[in-house]
Amino acid sequence: MCDSLLGLLLNIPGKTKGGINIRKDMIDMGIRKELAPIEIANRIYLPPACYTMSKEEKRKFCKCLHDIKVQSNYSANIKRLVSMQDCKLLGMKSHDCHILMAYMIPIVIRGLLPEKIRHVITKLCLFFNKIHSKVINPELLDTWHKEVIIILCELEMYFPPSFFDVMVHLISHIVGEIKACGPVFLRYMYHFERYMGFLKAYVRNRNRPEGSIVEGYVSEEVIEFCTSYLEDVKSIGVPLSLHSGKLEGVGGVGMKIFSPSYDSLQLAHLLVLKHMICIAPYVKEHMDILRSTNRGKDEMWYVMKHNKEFPSWMKTKVIATNVDQTVKRLG
Repeated sequence: MCDSLLGLLLNIPGKTKGGINIRKDMIDMGIRKELAPIEIANRIYLPPACYTMSKEEKRKFCKCLHDIKVQSNYSANIKRLVSMQDCKLLGMKSHDCHILMAYMIPIVIRGLLPEKIRHVITKLCLFFNKIHSKVINPELLDTWHKEVIIILCELEMYFPPSFFDVMVHLISHIVGEIKACGPVFLRYMYHFERYMGFLKAYVRNRNRPEGSIVEGYVSEEVIEFCTSYLEDVKSIGVPLSLHSGKLEGVGGVGMKIFSPSYDSLQLAHLLVLKHMICIAPYVKEHMDILRSTNRGKDEMWYVMKHNKEFPSWMKTKVIATNVDQTVKRLG
């Protein structure tokens, strides 16, 4: 589904479902005659469809994916999958497609494509997001089924008939599968695919892959068992923690010691304060004080003033009053 959608939007050769052949087929079917190929000076011109993106829109689409940043171990490095030169995505695995369809595509297409196309694609991605939730209300499943049927009907209004292969048809059966088998995340295959990659790395003799895997696995187990009795010995096959030393200010690349500026520390402190439930009453109290002492200001002024003065005000408040120990430490 992800390959079909990206191939159609980015017009990727070999993956697009809106080429000249489907345009000719639609002529034979007597539908969408406005998209019929036009021959001009021995060259064939394909009129742009409602889902066709310009070169600039394709560049913005790929640029957004190229620059997107996510938290550690959230997904693969999407930047490596994007070809800015050809405006297409290469070498995607199943988990990459899942992340794109459920989370990233609705963000990337903002400001691109006509609103009706953008709206229906976003609804499709939100449906994938909902079915992958770890907590699902069974009472909502019938509503989701009706919604996905409407989404597929809306897609048929805009996308060519060749887009609707068996993979698109299977979307209409996902809700029934959830009713019979439970949440989708319990049947993920990503873990097994990743583990198969580890096992394949043990293969040294391609003529005897099973024996190579057994020998490599047993050897690593024996070495790990032995190193547990030795001090200051690095284990083989176990990568270092990605977060090792970061709490002490040790960076992963470039500068090994990082000293943030005073403004950065203040901003981080403000962010921590705003995300603590025990600080919420103090946030409201400070905003009420600002509104009572500075009347006639707009909301943006109050927010900026609050962000600038709240940490120092909170510190004074903690010193002057008897507060909870957690609040005192945060202040």
